[in-house]
Amino acid sequence: MAFWETVLRKYIMTMAIAAVPVVELRGAIPAGIAAGLDPWLACGAAIFGNLLPVPFIILLVRQVFDRLRKHAFFAPKIDALERRAHLKGRLVRKYRLLGLMLFVAIPLPGTGAWTGALIAAFLNIRLRHALPAITLGLLIAGSLVTLMTLGLIHLL
Repeated sequence: MAFWETVLRKYIMTMAIAAVPVVELRGAIPAGIAAGLDPWLACGAAIFGNLLPVPFIILLVRQVFDRLRKHAFFAPKIDALERRAHLKGRLVRKYRLLGLMLFVAIPLPGTGAWTGALIAAFLNIRLRHALPAITLGLLIAGSLVTLMTLGLIHLL
């Protein structure tokens, strides 16, 4: 029983790290592997954790931003965030779902599920279309990060 408690704790920790913006699965997979999880189990936990906030972002971010924009303190910050999402969304705007999937699949800073969900919300891509594209992008990114992490481990 202690084994499952330990594995479950590491799995939940990996999911929680993946749900954090900016860090996402790029940081969660190496953290999960370092904690002792099987690399592909860490990858699965990170993908699942990174996917958890996506529906909420797509469905609610515009309403939250509209309310925050009414306050002088938040208005310029919201405008800057929207401009950034629109600039990053050029590839997505051109190729729609394929572009969204590719954007999320590239495991670099500034890409990923959080930014992909923001772009989908601002480009009015419906959840039922955006979620599969983001999920596929996360599967690709998670596989790439896992393989790169394993490669680095073998080099050391």
